[in-house]
Amino acid sequence: MSLRNKRTIYTMCIRPVMTYASPVFAHARPDLLYDLQIVQNNFCRRAADAPWYVKNSVLHRDLELPNISKFMKDASERFFDIANSHPNPLLVSAVSYEPPPQHFCRRPRNVLIDPPDELTAEVENL
Repeated sequence: MSLRNKRTIYTMCIRPVMTYASPVFAHARPDLLYDLQIVQNNFCRRAADAPWYVKNSVLHRDLELPNISKFMKDASERFFDIANSHPNPLLVSAVSYEPPPQHFCRRPRNVLIDPPDELTAEVENL
């Protein structure tokens, strides 16, 4: 099976399961998202048949796959753009809701303003 076919299997079958409802949980604790990133790194390494010394950032760049946090951030951005222009006013008001300043709970939309993680920054610099 070619590398392109393995990449297609990942993007069509495995990633949707890993990133289900990502606009909602994309702002979860970084250590929880790191576990999903480990699964993606292992798949990339096996699909490319890469040895242990090849950096994960090089694998992601060569396979043209964004890391999990970048993918979730992009999915969240698309979701909020679509929801913002939806004809249902209740959905639009839910998307644009801003909690009071003393509220400590992060909103799912906050993931859009978070800085990139280390792997994303490294892949973008290559």
